[in-house]
Formats: sequence, C-alpha cells, structure tokens
Amino acid sequence: MSDSGKPMFYDPTEHRIRSFVTRAGRLSIAQARAIETLGPQYCVPYQKQLLDLDQAFGRHAPTVLEIGFGMGVTTAAIAAAMPDKNFIGVEVHTPGVGSMLKLIGEQELGNLRIIQHDAVEVMTHMIAPGSLAGVHVFFPDPWHKARHNKRRLIQGPFVALLASRLAPGGILHCATDWEEYAQQMLEVLTAEPALENTAAHYAPRPDYRPVTKFENRGLKLGHGVWDLVFRRR
Repeated sequence: MSDSGKPMFYDPTEHRIRSFVTRAGRLSIAQARAIETLGPQYCVPYQKQLLDLDQAFGRHAPTVLEIGFGMGVTTAAIAAAMPDKNFIGVEVHTPGVGSMLKLIGEQELGNLRIIQHDAVEVMTHMIAPGSLAGVHVFFPDPWHKARHNKRRLIQGPFVALLASRLAPGGILHCATDWEEYAQQMLEVLTAEPALENTAAHYAPRPDYRPVTKFENRGLKLGHGVWDLVFRRR
C-alpha cells in the first residue's frame, strides 16, 4: 500500500510502480524470423477487453497463464508435457517473445499463445474472473535492494487480482531463488483470504516445473530455490 492507503499497482493516472524495466535487447535473426512468420498466428494483441479463450485457442480446455516467461524454455516444456491444457505466456521483452515463438515452431506447440504486454494490465483487462486453471510466476525479478522492494511483482493487491482470475481449485504457483523474496511471497500469499496453501509452508517442486540450467547450476553451488503452491478456495 502507498502512504495514501491506495494499492501501489492501481494509480488513477496509470503511472504506477512497475515490476520490470523495458530493455531493448538484441534480437537474433532466428528470433526475428519467428516473430515475422509465427507471430501473427500465436501472438494475441493486447486490448482493453476480455479475451475469448476458446476462440484464441480454437478449443475449450483448462488455461494456465505464465507471467514473465523469459526465453520460454520452461513454458514450452510444460506446454509440451500437457497437451490437454492451454497456456498463455505474458512477456514484455521482444527477444524472449522471439525465442518462445521459435520453440513453438520447432516443437509444434499448438496449445501455447503469447501476449507481449505488462502482465498487470493483461490480468486487469483481458482475463475474465474465474477463467484460469492456473497462474505461474517463476523467478520474477527479486529487486533485492531494499529501496527497490516496492517494485516486486508479488504484492498484496496484485495477488488479490490473480486470485480473482482463478477458478475455484485453480493453482497459483510461484518460485524464487531469493530467500528473502520467498519469505515475502509466503507472507503475502498466506494473507490473501481467497487462497489456501497446499503445503505447510514451502512446497516441494512439482514434477511439471522443470529445473532450468541456471537453477541447476545454482543448486550445485548450494543456492536454495523455494516453490509456493496456493489453491483458490
């Protein structure tokens, strides 16, 4: 909350505190080609109206939305392992979108769509209440300096928004390798009355979340990883 008592994510002027910094990044030839050839089919334009999920995927199926998929490797692996579910990846960085589209083409992932836009605005305007089977937030920026903690994505108002978009029984799965952020996540998620923890505290890593190369390297160095799996009541 701000000093005025208003949620920091929802300023009337829309000049809210953002959880990301837009970076240009270098777009590879392969990524650019994927955006050009596959983008029209698999990218859903941002708009301030509810997205018809059945129309977007051409079928009716449980839908899971991932916030900040990076280069898309984990998201693609999960989508490939669960062809009976639809997946929406939300990412702001163009190279990541290009990388994900390249994976979609290589693996023929017909159950995956991309929205290149701010996740807070996507969840607010495009996702209907009670429409999602799950939300994944894997390794969001920890903004580890104390003065930057206010930029963290997992804050009370946004968690309430995420919970409202989940169907009863839907899962909110967060993961981080920053212990202090994990503690904050546990506190914020536990405080949301619409959610219940599926574990006593932190959850074992679910089998569907693959271990990334970066994560595996950290584990070998003794770094911790914390998964939090909460269910919509």
